[in-house]
Amino acid sequence: MSLRSGSHARAATKRAGEWLRDHQNAIRWLQWIIVVAYVLLLIVPVLAPMPTRLSHIWSDAVLFAQFAFWGIWWPFVLVSMVLVGRSWCGLFCPEGALAEAVSRHSLARAIPRWMKWKGWPFVAFACTTIYGQMVSVYQYPKPVIIVLGGSTLAAVTVGFLYGRDKRVWCRYLCPVNGVFALLSKLAPLHYRVDKANWVAWRRVPGGPTPFVNCAPLVPIRTMQGGSACHMCGRCAGFKQAVALEIRSPSHEIVNVAGDEPKPWETFLIVFGLMGLAAGAFQWASSPLYVTARQHIAEWLVEHAGTALIEPRLPWWILTNYPDQNDMMTPLDGALMIAYVLAIACLTTMAVGTALAFATRALGAFQAAPLHHLAQCLIPMAGCGVFLGLSMTTVTLLRREGLSLGFVDAVRACLLLGSALWCLWLAWKVSARYSRSIGRRLVAMVGIAAAVLFGAGNWWLLFWVW
Repeated sequence: MSLRSGSHARAATKRAGEWLRDHQNAIRWLQWIIVVAYVLLLIVPVLAPMPTRLSHIWSDAVLFAQFAFWGIWWPFVLVSMVLVGRSWCGLFCPEGALAEAVSRHSLARAIPRWMKWKGWPFVAFACTTIYGQMVSVYQYPKPVIIVLGGSTLAAVTVGFLYGRDKRVWCRYLCPVNGVFALLSKLAPLHYRVDKANWVAWRRVPGGPTPFVNCAPLVPIRTMQGGSACHMCGRCAGFKQAVALEIRSPSHEIVNVAGDEPKPWETFLIVFGLMGLAAGAFQWASSPLYVTARQHIAEWLVEHAGTALIEPRLPWWILTNYPDQNDMMTPLDGALMIAYVLAIACLTTMAVGTALAFATRALGAFQAAPLHHLAQCLIPMAGCGVFLGLSMTTVTLLRREGLSLGFVDAVRACLLLGSALWCLWLAWKVSARYSRSIGRRLVAMVGIAAAVLFGAGNWWLLFWVW
């Protein structure tokens, strides 16, 4: 890219950020339109009859909502994080919009200390993932009311209690906040803060005092990356120091993510995204699960333990839809949870050992390089979750008669591309901890092993089982 074209691109990007700042009312109208659509997608399918074999996405409310939420909405929201940062959160998210709207009339209570615990993004993601599998949230509309609607109700409640015109729920408790924060580190767009301009800025005598309402509670002055920023544009041009800019997709991982070790982010990447999410998507197809279920069920029958193999629990605890011939017994639920946790633990041990090997290869074993190298696995972790969610997209489209013979090739390309991206990031990060090419090459063996362990879960699901 020539200097002139690069300058034009930077200027256009800066103007785009300022355009968002100057059109906040239009953005709010757009958010309310999305809120209405979101509420309709939640409520209408619950009131509609379940689809039959002759139903279609375009003619059945349940299938349409299923395709909208799990076939399009959530998979491509993840993609948007990698492309344009957390613009979804700041510009489109109905839950965030509702929480902020209610927070303008909040009781303004102090945010409790327990709410600021850094482990909530991981815990919320893990619990939501497991519970979603227990109630088959991807298949039926009533669980969607509990999972998505319940999250929205909680966001509104937190906003009413503690909001003060801020998105407290989004900042601390949102189940996907941690995932979005990780993926947005790969985005080529971010709001950069020029510290020199900030310090040098002086208010014009008699002029208005500048003010920015940063809804997600980001300390703008010290903001270095884009993981917490909701990309709403409100701070663009603030003190002539904040501007939307283009950056290298590797920048934040390589140059910012290692400044402060974040163990909970490492746990979310390895245990949550690479392990727990993979187990949640693969358990129903796993021959290990089927075999274990069969043997345990036979043993229970022989020992008068039939209560565990009868679907007695309500649908909001375990899937129970007799008219759809889809019911989970307590045995099914317990085995599912055990399987998902086992995959998560095995993946964590394998990937964690590989990361520890890579860290030691770079020099003395320390926490900082370990957690920094874990950040390099974000492309593989995010790709896996996208592939898992897009399984619903593929299933529903094939139900409509589309063959989609190219899907396996696309999946393979995405996994390969994300693996190469991980290796490239790790190579750049390793230079921060060792100047020895030999040490860095040995460390790359550990990173390659970690990437293969992560990809292996998806290889089993798509090409073995």
